[in-house]
Amino acid sequence: MQHTEEQVERTIGVMLRVGVLTSASVVFAGGLWHLARHGMTIPSYRTFHGEPQGLRSVAGVWEGVLRLEPRSVIQFGLLLLIATPIARVAFSVVAFAVQRDRVYVGLSAVVLAVLLWSLSGIGYAPR
Repeated sequence: MQHTEEQVERTIGVMLRVGVLTSASVVFAGGLWHLARHGMTIPSYRTFHGEPQGLRSVAGVWEGVLRLEPRSVIQFGLLLLIATPIARVAFSVVAFAVQRDRVYVGLSAVVLAVLLWSLSGIGYAPR
């Protein structure tokens, strides 16, 4: 079945809206949950405490979500927000392939590869 450009654009629009709204809902719910648990805690700003190791990787965030940790739920919502445009580009690759538009398949595939490469952390050297 051949999809028209309008159908593809409409599908992409729905994907982006659903992704952003889902992400916002997850972050909001996690934020409310975190405030309900720790809202009265007074933070100490005398020393800097970075993010816990568990919140620095996708696997760590997922483990925290499974343990029902509010901060992990917030991080998961942010990961969903990051994944939304990546899903859009991946969908575009498939849609252009179905339409047999080789130029746009190639361009979209390059964009997808760059996005995935940049998120992989390969070649990143902290200073």
